[in-house]
Amino acid sequence: MRAICLAWCALILSAVAPGQSGDRSYARKNSFGILTAYSHDSSHIILGVAENRELLDIGLSYSRRLYLNNVVNWQYDGEILPAALNSDPVQVTTTTVTFTNPPNTFTSTLELPTEAACRPLSSSGSAGPNGPTYSFVSTCTRRWVMGEGISPIGLQWNFLPRRKLQPVIEGHLGYMYSTEDIPVNDAGSFNFTFDVGAGFELYRSQGRSFRVEYRYHHISNDETATANPGIDNGVLQVAWVFGR
Repeated sequence: MRAICLAWCALILSAVAPGQSGDRSYARKNSFGILTAYSHDSSHIILGVAENRELLDIGLSYSRRLYLNNVVNWQYDGEILPAALNSDPVQVTTTTVTFTNPPNTFTSTLELPTEAACRPLSSSGSAGPNGPTYSFVSTCTRRWVMGEGISPIGLQWNFLPRRKLQPVIEGHLGYMYSTEDIPVNDAGSFNFTFDVGAGFELYRSQGRSFRVEYRYHHISNDETATANPGIDNGVLQVAWVFGR
């Protein structure tokens, strides 16, 4: 047990120890990243009110060092997302109306993304003693909407740049375009985005690292469409970063 504890301590110390290559910091001048981000749910965190939305992003990032000292590595950071997918809950309602004189039956199905979380419903009745009868059954499903996005405005701060394990804070402004209106009909297919987050970057060498962050991510159209419920997600993002 003692040997295991010593080995574990040595691993942690090696991850957070300062770089040993003279006075060189773990801070590249130009960095490129391959990233993926996911959120399994949405709720009213700060601005958005649309519930139960999933988010999946796959993209690339570019960082340029702006200022470096022993405390912080301040960088410009931009992201491009060729695949930005949003999943909405959809209420599927099937309504059946039956007439007795003359006998006839009409059935219609309506599928609509819901602003709140979807819930199954059902009901039936009649329009008077001799009137037609009706029934409806409402079930829940999901739709994935494909989109793309770019965040050309962004800043990133890596703290303790002489160490391999560095705390990270960053934020971005951008926009996304989707193939359908999100998160509901009439909300528009063009939306603005912003995010702020924090995490850690672990350098395996001067040129390569892994970054893990948790971000608050917001999507909305800024009242440019009829509806604007907005989406707030807590997003986990992982990136492989390289450069020099």
